Amino acid sequence: MTTSDPSAPFQWLSAQNGDDRWLGEIFTVTFFRGLDPSEVVRRFSRGEDQGQESGFDELAEQASENSFKTGGGSGGGNVGVVQVGEWSVAIELIGWMATLPDVLAELSRDCEVLAITRHDYAEHSLAYAIDGTIVTGYNLTCPHLRHGSEPDRLNGFMRELGSPLDMRDDEHDCDDEYDWDESDWDTDYFAAVPRAFALAAKLTQVRFIPEILDRVMLVGPVAYR
Repeated sequence: MTTSDPSAPFQWLSAQNGDDRWLGEIFTVTFFRGLDPSEVVRRFSRGEDQGQESGFDELAEQASENSFKTGGGSGGGNVGVVQVGEWSVAIELIGWMATLPDVLAELSRDCEVLAITRHDYAEHSLAYAIDGTIVTGYNLTCPHLRHGSEPDRLNGFMRELGSPLDMRDDEHDCDDEYDWDESDWDTDYFAAVPRAFALAAKLTQVRFIPEILDRVMLVGPVAYR
């Protein structure tokens, strides 16, 4: 059976606990154009580490242990990076550092970076930066509220994916997040993360599918807190 839904290959990224290939309720995936994995690890570690070869299971174990030790406030503390075409893909389990504006500005020096965070206890977000400047970003459930130096830069891709670019009269304003009705959650919340990764695929030509997790990756510390 085929589907014309471009977000269908990325539904696994909104999986719930117990589903196959579950990345968790909190994670960030960041795409770096033109940097190799060792340079990406170096940037996350602020120049202190070049990374060690490891697998996804080891990354998950390290993230879980670090989160337990720190009470969860500092995230998973590690990043795993794989090369996919001309992009390096960095995975922060239990982490959200790459979508923080100050961190993303540093990570994107002299390169192009797209970061997507799923955070079930805060907000899902996307941020796109080039050479230290946040070009555009938004809460994934409120795509009509975009910010950055060129907030409309990705509008063409967003429009293709059905993201509402303007607030409708019947749409929640994102300030009243606990006042949504059930249809809001179905339409906005559960579709938000797969749609963001569909956008990433259009921009980077990288389809973040489960098989990527089977690859050997470089794993190193995240020095940002």
